Amino acid sequence: MKKTVLLLPFLLAACTTLPTSSEYLLRGDGYFQDGKPQQALKAYDRALELNPDNLTGYASRGAVYFFTGDYDRAEADFLHVLEKNPYQADAYTAYASTLAAKGDFQNALTVLNLALELKPGKPEIFFSRAGVYFMLGRLDEAVVDYTSVINLQPAAEVYNARGAVYLKMGKEDLAQQDFETAKTGRMPERLNVYSMID
Repeated sequence: MKKTVLLLPFLLAACTTLPTSSEYLLRGDGYFQDGKPQQALKAYDRALELNPDNLTGYASRGAVYFFTGDYDRAEADFLHVLEKNPYQADAYTAYASTLAAKGDFQNALTVLNLALELKPGKPEIFFSRAGVYFMLGRLDEAVVDYTSVINLQPAAEVYNARGAVYLKMGKEDLAQQDFETAKTGRMPERLNVYSMID
């Protein structure tokens, strides 16, 4: 009887599974959605320790770095994803967003054009490129890209962004139309729950 009792804790410990890389990714996602970026980073770091080939881990960690303003680390993670998978359009978009946040609009534009070659109908890429065009003062091109997004997947934030461009162009009537359309509530507020990588 004593041997059975002594072995029971070891059997229970052997039956419990240790968290996997994927489970740490899910934890990180939850922490980040709950507004706990430092805990999210720890979870993503642990996921990558368990599986250094997990590109989603790098992309997710890069997203946290991006949204917390650590653009150099975000850039490093997104570049790592692109080195391992150069056909990941979302990684190009995330990398371009990082470049734009650092003020490197010309290279951001080049990278976004590469993303559009890979996924020509993805609204998030047009949305990002429109923002870069706006920052470069290429307002007509920004309007074209925002209009492309509206045709693909309308959202209030897109109408507001295009309205801001129209306002800068001195087209107050068109700007007001877009601002009013954004207020109707007949579409989602945001283009998507923005993740850096699908």
